[in-house]
Amino acid sequence: MATQLKRGLTPRHVLFIGLGSAVGTGLFYGSANAIQMAGPAVLIAYLLSGIAVFMVMRALGEMIMYSPMPGAFGAYATKYLGPLAGFFTGWTYVFEMALVCIADVTAFAIYMGFWYPDVAPWIWALGITLVLCGINLCSVKLFGELGFWLSLLKVLAIVAMICAGGYILLSGMDATSSTLDSAPAISNLWSHGGFAPNGIYGIIIALSVVVFSFGGIETLGLTALEAENPEKTLPMSINVVPVQILLFYFLALMVLMALFPWNQIGLGASPFVTIFSSLGIESAANLLNIVVITAAVSAINSDIFGAGRMMYGLAEQGHAPKSFSKLSSNGVPIYPIIVMFFVMILGVVLNYLFPKGLFFVIAAMATFATVWVWLTVLISQVAMRKKLSKEETSQLKFPVPFWPVGPAFAIGFMIFVIGILGYYEPARKALYAGGIWLVLLLTCYYLWVKPHQMQGDNELSNFKPIQQD
Repeated sequence: MATQLKRGLTPRHVLFIGLGSAVGTGLFYGSANAIQMAGPAVLIAYLLSGIAVFMVMRALGEMIMYSPMPGAFGAYATKYLGPLAGFFTGWTYVFEMALVCIADVTAFAIYMGFWYPDVAPWIWALGITLVLCGINLCSVKLFGELGFWLSLLKVLAIVAMICAGGYILLSGMDATSSTLDSAPAISNLWSHGGFAPNGIYGIIIALSVVVFSFGGIETLGLTALEAENPEKTLPMSINVVPVQILLFYFLALMVLMALFPWNQIGLGASPFVTIFSSLGIESAANLLNIVVITAAVSAINSDIFGAGRMMYGLAEQGHAPKSFSKLSSNGVPIYPIIVMFFVMILGVVLNYLFPKGLFFVIAAMATFATVWVWLTVLISQVAMRKKLSKEETSQLKFPVPFWPVGPAFAIGFMIFVIGILGYYEPARKALYAGGIWLVLLLTCYYLWVKPHQMQGDNELSNFKPIQQD
């Protein structure tokens, strides 16, 4: 058995881990929900969310470059806001990854239904669960390699889709189909009820789904202790976030809604697949289905990694069972991955019991968990800054831009999104579930964690060095 994590992630692995989590089912499947809510104006929701997410990542990057810790944002919440905040943040991130995993497994089963409509969704969910949990029990380098190639494929596919869609739009190619009300054209962005057919209300409500699309990008922060040369790798990966947002969300969805009237984009399959299928380009639809399946697998792979590393960090802080810090001979935390296996089995059961409508419910609950984690990251960074002297602040290696306006905007945005979950009736149950989750955490903290802390059993600063793989 190994006694420490290993630095097995190269710069390309780290760069694509964030893509693995953030560019997945939220874009390829969940975007259909958001489009139905806001119409083409969903682009505004994605831009606003993207700006806030970038500020979250820069806040996280500033703390990591100042003081890398196992469990990243969970540990920073403990250090700067107190043990209770750290406990809440760490386990809420695990809760987020668990929900996102279930959503991704659900989307994977739906994608497979494009080819095999007669096969029960739970069968696909079970198969992918067994495969990916097995891979994550191997070395971190194998995980990184798989994540890299899966993410690279979907990145290339999105770029190809944007280029192909742009060619159809600019060339006037006759790609109409009997299922379409209008030919592909930029005017589709405003010809079907206007750019914002549901007004400001639609844009605001869409945020409940759009924020979910970016969930998991914070997993980048958990790679610091397993990445080669993290001082160069992490800033580079974080600074690429605006490019990801512009290319993979804004441009991709703009082309999508120009090719295909927004009010005809349904939820039976990925909207990207629906477009090319309806345009009569069946081979492209099949190729894109391969891509969206790859995207789902990539996201699940990153979700398992993120949750596992967070549970390892929580164990190091005394916020989780000590067994969660035990590593395999390959330097992989065994028990956290086993926990994620059972979470995904729960997803299989839910797919069996509720084959329709599961995705939106899970996505809304994951949005609450995501926003809670991001909000804590931002507040932790503000608390850290207040404890630093002017000289220490001037020596920060990766300071947050637009301080203090940028973080203030992002904090306000996160609070606003939580308010949306409470206002929007279909998402309100997710807020209730989030409240129940926090009460459950509070109970667990005072029953099991607090007594150990009073005995001096908190091990936040007692983490092991990382060996080179």
